[in-house]
Amino acid sequence: MALAVCLLLDPDTDRAVRRLWAGLETAGIRTLLTHTHRRHVPHLSYAVLRTFDEDLVAAAVGALPDGPPLELRFDTVGLFPRGRAALLPAATSALLTRQQAVVEAVRGTGADLHWHYRPGRWVPHCSLTTGTSQELLPVAAVHAFDVLPLEGRAVRAALIDSGTGRHLPLANLP
Repeated sequence: MALAVCLLLDPDTDRAVRRLWAGLETAGIRTLLTHTHRRHVPHLSYAVLRTFDEDLVAAAVGALPDGPPLELRFDTVGLFPRGRAALLPAATSALLTRQQAVVEAVRGTGADLHWHYRPGRWVPHCSLTTGTSQELLPVAAVHAFDVLPLEGRAVRAALIDSGTGRHLPLANLP
């Protein structure tokens, strides 16, 4: 089980990603739509924690300044090990600065941050596929390029338990 500090997308962008997931599923490519507990939502994770005290993490992230909605522009597809594909937004200075603040806040609680989310290693992304064969990754990319570029905004934030899909909405947008 892991806990993620996630940015959630505006309704139009959320729908566009869900339509893309559905199209990939129709093409025989597993997405977050059918992965594990099936409660996944389109999101961009600032941080994924392997060990944590949820109350401390919620308080630390909740104490960060509330920011305005974050403009996102997804222009490309990223392919990751173990059959993962994702939409990649431009890594703007605002996005990187806000992610670093979240990382510093959660580290201050003693939480164990997954190394992929350390500043300088983090690749901002919105996951599409999970465990896809190498042969199907190019097909996933072609489907994704049918909807790119995709402009949207991160308008809310939440803590999400990856094991259950449980969401704890945050009052602020770090």
